[in-house]
Amino acid sequence: MNYQEILRIAMEQSAEDMGCRAGDFLRSENAAVRLRLGKNARKYYKEPISCNLISYGNNIVAAVSEEVSDLVLEYISRYEFYHCFETPNMHWLNERLIKRGHKICFMAEYYLPDVNRITNSACAYEMRILEQKNFEELYLPEWSNALCEDRKHLDVLGIGAYDNGKLVGLAGCSADCERMWQIGVDVLPDYRQQGIASALTGRLAREIMARGKVPFYCSAWSNIRSVRNAIRSGFVPAWVEMTAKPIEVVDDMNKRDREEFSVECFCPTD
Repeated sequence: MNYQEILRIAMEQSAEDMGCRAGDFLRSENAAVRLRLGKNARKYYKEPISCNLISYGNNIVAAVSEEVSDLVLEYISRYEFYHCFETPNMHWLNERLIKRGHKICFMAEYYLPDVNRITNSACAYEMRILEQKNFEELYLPEWSNALCEDRKHLDVLGIGAYDNGKLVGLAGCSADCERMWQIGVDVLPDYRQQGIASALTGRLAREIMARGKVPFYCSAWSNIRSVRNAIRSGFVPAWVEMTAKPIEVVDDMNKRDREEFSVECFCPTD
């Protein structure tokens, strides 16, 4: 596969995730469709979704629910498409969404591999290919980016870095949809800044492509360490997303995060 083929597959998948056509992402003008998760949508998309805005760098395609369609249509007509993902402009949308019982929930940037730049970096530690059967004992906090305990059945392939038998770095991928597998990576703190993450990410990307799948990588814009790893490994920015959900869903996420933080930080130890 070359990059154009990879990009086409990604757009076709995004169209399945939203209920639009892949060609909509190539138009020069913004587009809006009624939100419809296809039967082959990525597994991590869960209803309810109020709206989802996606840009591959040409325009915005907005998938909207009926309750907020007029607000989103007005929003994407007010600003140049890339400004719709920036503050303070997105506050215009969020303030109006809140009045109707919704709020912005997720914002992320996604990366695809440049097949001519995917790294084949040497690693100072032994690297091993891992399969699903090898993950059972690895669902631990230190590997929470590489593996997802809530969706164990989707964790299908990994690359581990070992220091004298000790796992010190792990890149894993989740079969989030039929043709695209998402990469996550973790390195133990004492082993960072040694090029382990990029070596693991690049190796896993090549293993995924050898199996006929497209690897992709997601990061928050603020996670500079993760962004640097994506670029160093040979991935390039491909699309961005901004998703809104009902207020009660977002507040419940925040509540669970606060409870987990409280238990981790303040629970007395034996």
